[in-house]
Amino acid sequence: MDGLLAEFVGTAILLLLGNGVVANVLLPGTKGHASGWHVIAAGWGMAVFTAVWCADALGSSHLNPAVTLGLAVAGGCPWNSVPGYIAAQLLGAAFGGLATYLFYQPYYDRCDDPDAILATFCTAPNIPNRLSNAGSESVGTLILVLAVLSFAAPSLEMTSGDESAIGLGSLGALPVGLVVYAIGLSLGGTTGHAINPARDLGPRLVHALLPITGKRDSDWAYAPIPVLGPLAGGGLAGLLWLLLKSQP
Repeated sequence: MDGLLAEFVGTAILLLLGNGVVANVLLPGTKGHASGWHVIAAGWGMAVFTAVWCADALGSSHLNPAVTLGLAVAGGCPWNSVPGYIAAQLLGAAFGGLATYLFYQPYYDRCDDPDAILATFCTAPNIPNRLSNAGSESVGTLILVLAVLSFAAPSLEMTSGDESAIGLGSLGALPVGLVVYAIGLSLGGTTGHAINPARDLGPRLVHALLPITGKRDSDWAYAPIPVLGPLAGGGLAGLLWLLLKSQP
């Protein structure tokens, strides 16, 4: 139960800060309005750092179904813990998305751009192309999870996969945040680098349910891409890690 609570709380913090920086940049009237992509990428990196640090103190800090899957494949998380972790992450992401809306609610009332409103909840590609967009999400997540597995290497060598799941805070919350920052700056220009199924799906559900004035549809046609792409990247990272570690 402690691990599930930690995943919920940590993912909620992640989304409050991560979607919060997007709202700060995109919504009219904020102090950070129109401050640009660099601020968004930096804000997401620091959101990951803060959320991982806080969640690890509570007992678990994956905060991302793709990370949980990659660790399970590599032997760093018991498979029977995976469904509960993912459910807690999804609920935490939805709560964080709702908290962001409530925090910035007066600024949403002033926004007449439905695409900007949607962007404060979930991602969208600049050039829609399902294969290319899925590839972007898979590659970005592959790099993230490979980095996490590299940080986790000493712990992975000590676990057989049937013990408690490895957290990320003890591996260095700041390095994980810096990896997300780097991915945002270098690879985020295509799809907005969801690289986390819960981060995209939970707030997208909140966007669909909230009575926001002037909002558009929640773009459910695109929604499978930032879910399946990161899961594929995370699983592939786990397999690649096992392959590389098996080499003499």
